[in-house]
This record gives sequence, structure tokens and C-alpha cells, in this order.
Amino acid sequence: MLLLGMIVFQLERFQVFYGGNMSEQQSLRSVSAPTSKTGNLTSGRRCFGALATGREAHIRTQPPLTLLPTGGTHHHGRTPGRGALCRAGGVLLWDGRAAEAQKTHVPIRDHFRDGELWLQSTSEAFQRSQCPPGFSKSPLILVSLDGFRSEYLKDHISHMPIIDKLRNNGTTAPYMRPVYPTKTFPNHYSIVTGLYPESHGIVDNKMYDPTRNTFFSLKTEEKFNPKWYQGEPIWITAMHQKLKTGTFFWPGSDVAINGTFPNLYKLYNMGTSFKTRVLTILEWLDLPKDKRPDFYTLYLDEPDSSGHRYGPGSSQVIQALENVNNMMGMLMDGLARRDLHRCCNIIIVSDHGMEEASCEKASFVSDYQKHVSDFNIIQGPAARIRPAHLPDDFFSFDFEGLVKNLSCRTPDQAMRPYLKENLPKRFHFANNLLIERGHLYMKSGWQAALNRKEMKYCTGGFHGSDNTFTNMQAIFIGYGPGLKENTVVEPFENIELYNLMCDLLGIRPVPNNGTHGSLNHLLKFPVHLPVHPAQLAHDTACETTNLIPTDNRQCTCTSQTTAMEKDMNKHIIITDSTVKDTLRRLHHPFGTPRVVRPDATFCLLHQSDYVNGYSKDRLMPLWVSYTLQPQATLRPWSSEEGVCVRADVRVPLADSQLCARYRDDPALSYGLLHPPNLNATSPQSDSLITSNMAPMFPAFKDVWLHIHNVLLPKYSHQLNGVNVMSGPVFDADFDGNVDALRRVSGNEAPVPTHFFMILTNCKNSTHGPVNCNGPLQASSFILPHRPDHTESCSDGSDFKWVEDWLSFHAARVRDIELLTGLSFYHDRLSVEETLQLKTFLKTA
Repeated sequence: MLLLGMIVFQLERFQVFYGGNMSEQQSLRSVSAPTSKTGNLTSGRRCFGALATGREAHIRTQPPLTLLPTGGTHHHGRTPGRGALCRAGGVLLWDGRAAEAQKTHVPIRDHFRDGELWLQSTSEAFQRSQCPPGFSKSPLILVSLDGFRSEYLKDHISHMPIIDKLRNNGTTAPYMRPVYPTKTFPNHYSIVTGLYPESHGIVDNKMYDPTRNTFFSLKTEEKFNPKWYQGEPIWITAMHQKLKTGTFFWPGSDVAINGTFPNLYKLYNMGTSFKTRVLTILEWLDLPKDKRPDFYTLYLDEPDSSGHRYGPGSSQVIQALENVNNMMGMLMDGLARRDLHRCCNIIIVSDHGMEEASCEKASFVSDYQKHVSDFNIIQGPAARIRPAHLPDDFFSFDFEGLVKNLSCRTPDQAMRPYLKENLPKRFHFANNLLIERGHLYMKSGWQAALNRKEMKYCTGGFHGSDNTFTNMQAIFIGYGPGLKENTVVEPFENIELYNLMCDLLGIRPVPNNGTHGSLNHLLKFPVHLPVHPAQLAHDTACETTNLIPTDNRQCTCTSQTTAMEKDMNKHIIITDSTVKDTLRRLHHPFGTPRVVRPDATFCLLHQSDYVNGYSKDRLMPLWVSYTLQPQATLRPWSSEEGVCVRADVRVPLADSQLCARYRDDPALSYGLLHPPNLNATSPQSDSLITSNMAPMFPAFKDVWLHIHNVLLPKYSHQLNGVNVMSGPVFDADFDGNVDALRRVSGNEAPVPTHFFMILTNCKNSTHGPVNCNGPLQASSFILPHRPDHTESCSDGSDFKWVEDWLSFHAARVRDIELLTGLSFYHDRLSVEETLQLKTFLKTA
């Protein structure tokens, strides 16, 4: 046994002992070191404390025992300071507890649980970075606890005292929203690049590139090919700006992205103990300044592994949570021993949550489709349809036919087939060739596969589902001198972390999908001061004194006389600037939208009950805006009533639609963005004008009317009034950005791909939107403009499904800005508050 102990010691020489797995504990516990009576050498039994008495529960909590060759010096070139030396098998061990305790002003104790040393040193708050000599700036440590769903913090927090303390003392959120699909590689790479998967290229853990006829998998060497990894991860950003980086595992960190590795990195090996990972980070912090990283990543594959194997509700997951909590304690103790616990900024995140798996909650495509030999299903909760014959059929496969054949087959079908361009815009999961065009969206808790044989998870747990599902939500904890203390913020998306981390490191981020400054409220000392985007196009005049149009744009109403038309037009010809200002304050209470694209030509049209930003390029509104006072009911407006639309005399003929188009095309109608029945102070005729029209499919028009007839009155009543802003979206190439303007011919307006709607109210519901001085709340939606109700599987006049469909297509205001070339909320709020509002996705 003595020989075994000597071997263990020699193998581990010059390492810090914190203990580890059971095999390590058992080997050390069996050592029976000889007792020395020489000078200040204490006995081996005294050195090992609990080891010699078999109290293995505390093995991992021992303060460091540093190994020295007999007669040698400390491995940093220093002789041991205060502390006890003991001899075991020709090796001297320095029990540094006394010296370290004096350094951190913590009394010497026989045993510390992981994190106990740090817990005793956090009694007083720190205002600024308190770094020891040699540290001129705060290091940043990014920690990933894979598969740590946010609900674990509610259900099992008593098992995680260190993580709980970090949350309470630092900055946290109820949850952090992952990107879709909620998979490991896409989310980890989004965290370090600030990009959506469609932008950074890692769209799943398994991919196929038709241009190279190559497959990507975590189990093959292809995962090391940098061609898959787009964007710039933060370690490269930092290195380009003369910082050093060290990564102990992180997806992409062992790949030569842009020809560059981190300064220090490890090839991923799941067998590497968590203890080794933590201790290596601490060893890197001990390096000389010219070799020491400024940015670190630490990846732990729990509780994900236990969640997959046993399920999120299992006792094994609780044990995994206790284990990662202990690792955080070990990390914090190591920092405290180095006087770095008030110097380092630490961000603890997860990539996604975890859901209980069951084959009873699975949809099998072979149950719906007899012939399945010409395609494969990439199984899971975000399943994709991939042609079987590659690369030949990748672009020619009949995705439309298959999606149609799989749609609406059974009542309340859990599997909803989509073409990727029709998925909710909030997913940002379309604009990449690696994303197959056929997609199977699954309800919460459900998975899809070709057949039962191909199901990966029938027991245990899985992830990958809709990133708004509760069980898919991730965690965020920020702690350190650069982050606020005792602060809870609203949830945010993980694409915002890259900019935040760049600010903590004092470096400039490269362009990304995040919104720089949206997380300034997490920082003690924000370094980036955002400003509103500049208005690049200004409204031009749309005015006239003529009450009768020189051309009626083929809009004729036999029921209207010339005298009636003159009288109607008197209401919409408003020339008094004071009246216009009053209407803008009423209907644009948070500022008139700014047009932030230079090539747009538009004018502001003022009506008593709404304001219209009319596009002379698209021949329809860029937006309409109005404030709806609280009302419980409203007289419905039907699609049959809007037959008497007249030409808007204020808009030049060349910039106006023709009504005849809609009479000649039964498949296309027009919708009124401000329905006439919403007029409260003026006649309905103020909305029955060509400038308020947009092309609409009849099926969509029915939904549009239901939203305005039923849902908006309900919301205005619940919220004590609401400001509504809506308009068309053009994204034919589904890249998430507004399409280029193209001059239309024949006065035919282009057909929108979507319509947007933003509902803004005062968070304090005792105030309406116009007189709101406090925080605002926004619900926003990007609604796909489709010619049928296939998505909802509805074919009747019952529109109860519309509210759920509306929620399904919820979006951030920022997404709408990108898709319209507009910028909202330039008045009333600070820029930082505005960015928080724009980047928050309200889902309930």
C-alpha cells in the first residue's frame, strides 16, 4: 500500500489535490503514510486528515496539498511559506492551509466543502475590481453547464448552495432563451459568436452540405473541418485585439476557425474529469502574465448526460446538479485562494433545457406516408426531411408535395410540417443551404422520426424543441466586479452574450445578430453607449387642396356621388401643422417610426383616427399607427363591406394602386390596414381609401378581420388601451432582412410575404399608452401571408384558433425592424430601455 501511495504521489507531483472521482479517492485513502518525528514534519496521517480515517465524503474538499521532491522547492520556484510539511515515501507534502487561510483571512479548518472558503469570503460587497498584483484587468471565465434547464433552479436549488449564492449575489434572469433548434453545438456556437445558427452555419449536431457532398457529425473527424464554422468566436475576436485566450472545451474551440486556435485549448475528451477541467483553469490563472489568458471557457457535460440517460425528473439529475455545484465551489475556492474572487468576471450559462422522453409522444412519418424510400428523417423534436439520393435530389425533391401530404392528417396533430421559409420568423432558421427545406415542427414534449426503430430517445430525456417552451429554457448567472449585484433582469436571448462579453473584456465586437447595448443594464459600468439609428429617408409631401381626384384609379362606387366624395375628402385633407402634431402625439405616442434605409420614398398621411407612413415605392403603407382606447366590444367589419374604396386625393397618380386589379383576380383581394370600424372620432370613409390598402389573400383577410374585430378590442380592454402599429413585410429570400425596393409597373402593388403587428401598452395599467411615463410593454408578431389555412388545419368560419396562431408567430420588435427597414420607439424612453424592449420576446 505504501508503494501504491508513492506511485500515486509521483504521478501527481506538482499538482494541486482537490480530490476527484471514487477511484482516485479509494487509491489515496488506502495510503498508510509513515509517521515522522523530525522537526516540523507532521505525520502522514495528520497530513491526510480524513483520508487516513476513511472519511471519504470529504476527500474532494481538502485544501491543496502541494507535492515537493524531498529537499526541493515549491514548483513555482518558491519555498513553502506558512504551513505544515509532511513526508510520505520520500516526497514532502506542504499543507498550505495555514498560509492560504492567512491570505484570505479565513480560519484554518480541517475540511472545507467545495465553495465553503469562497462562501466565507463573500460577506462584503465589492464595488470595483479588486485584483492582486500581476492582474491589470479582470479575467472573464465563461462556464457552460450543458443541459441545465432553468426550472432546475426552482425545483432543486437547495441542492446547489454555491450556484444559489452566485445567483443571489450577482446578476441573473429567470431564464435565458436558447436559439432554435435547442441543440448543443448550435447554441454553444451562438453564445460565443452572437449569431443565429443560420448565420454561423452550425445549424444542428448533424448536417449535410450539398455543395461538398459532405456530412457533419459529432462522431466524425469532419467536426474539425473549419469550413462548417462561420462567424468569429469571441476567442478569435479577443486574440485579434491582443488578448490571450484559454478554452477547456467549447464547441469550435478545437477547430482552426479562420486558421486560428485559442492560445491554450484542449481537444474534447468526455472522459476528462470535471476536477481536472476546473484545476486546469486555475493553473492557467497561475501562469505568468505574458502567458496567462484573459478569457477562459470551461465546459461541463452535466446535467445533460444524466438528463438524457435518466430523464430530467430523475434522482440522477439531482446528483449531477450537486456535482456541478461542487465544481463551481471548487472553482470559487480556487479563485479565493488566489485573491481572484473579487477580480474575475464569471458567466455561467447553459445551452438548452431538457424534456422527458417517451415513444408515446412520438409521430412516425411512415404512419402518414406509404412510400418513404426517397427521403430520410433527421429524427427529434426539430426533425428535418432530407432526400435519400444525395446530392442529386437535394434541390429537386418535391418538398412542397410531401409537406402538403403530411399536413392536417389527424385531429390535433402533434407533428406540423413546414417549408422552412414558412416557419416562425423568431426561429431565424431558414437562410442557410444546410437547413433542409422540409421541416417537422413538434408540439411540446413530442418528437418525430421515420419509424419507431429510428427513435433515439424513447426513455430518459431529449432537447431540440421550440425555444419558447418552458422546459427548453437555459440559465444565465453573471458574477464579478463588472456585473451588477443582487440583480434580476428580464429574460433575454443568448445571441446577446457575445456583445456583453466583449464589453467585459474591453474589446470591440465584430458584427453579429445581437443588439449591442441591450444588456447594458447588467453591467456596473457600461462601456458601449448605444444611440438610435440615423433616419436615412425623410417624408415628402403628400398634400392637395383638390377635393376631387383627377383620376379615380379605377375605384368606382355607384352609391357615391361627387358631392359625397367631396365631403369625405374634407376629413382627410389636414393642412394645419398643429393638428398634425396633435395626431402624431396621439397615434405615435412613443415617436414616429424612422425609415433607416436611404432609398425609400414615403409621406405621412394624417387622419383623425390613424397615421399612415405611405410608401410611394410599394404603393401601400410602410406602417399604420393608431391608439385604441379601452373597449370591450366593437361592431365587426366584414370582408363584404369594403367595396366602396375611393382614390386618396393626396397621393399622386403614379404612386397609387389601381382598384381594378382586385376585381380581375379572384385569388387576390385587398385588406385595409386600419379597418373602418376602428374609427372613433371620424367617419368610416377615412379608412376606405387606396392609401390604406394592401394586397391580401382572401383567407388571410378573414384572419386579419378577426384580429381587429375580436382580439384587439379584448386586448385594449385588458390593457387599458393599446397602441397598434402594423404593416406589410417583404422577405421573399427569407433572410430576415427587408427585400430591396423594386419599382412596380402598372400601379400594381407587390404582394407581401408577411404582415407585422406591434401592440404597445403601459406596464402600469392604471395609465393608457398616451399618458404613460413608466416602462412599456410590447407584444409583436410577424404573420405569414398565405393563401389558405393549412397551417391551422382550419376550413370553417370558427376562428378561435387565431389567438394561438398569433402567439405562435410572436417576434421581437427588433426582428420587425430588420424586416421593414424601420426603427421604433425613438421618443419617451432612453436608448438602453428601448433596446431592452425591442429585443424582448413576449410569449404570454
